[in-house]
Amino acid sequence: MTIKRIKSGGEFEEKIGYCRAVIAGGFVHVAGTVGQGDDVVSQCRSALETITSALIKAGSDMSKVVRVNYYLPDATEFEACWSILAETFGANPPAATMIECGLIDPKYRIEIEVTALA
Repeated sequence: MTIKRIKSGGEFEEKIGYCRAVIAGGFVHVAGTVGQGDDVVSQCRSALETITSALIKAGSDMSKVVRVNYYLPDATEFEACWSILAETFGANPPAATMIECGLIDPKYRIEIEVTALA
């Protein structure tokens, strides 16, 4: 099986030892991705832009996402993102899970991870 790794140049990739996405076994696995901004909505949009870019570099796109995981330190903030997520996935909604948990830095309000068909 061929494995291809895609780096985005993010600051944590070298520090922690991971890459933005890995293509293996017919799937693109995109690492948990946080976004920039002052609130959960702007961070959600930013994270989705980074994920979209990684999928495109992998020869995939959001319509091929089969699984998405959302991680938030405060589950009550998730509803503010629903319309963005519905718009992003549209007619191709993936299986999804939302987990309330701590993130790497308290300034982050949401982290998103996806698996897509390659």
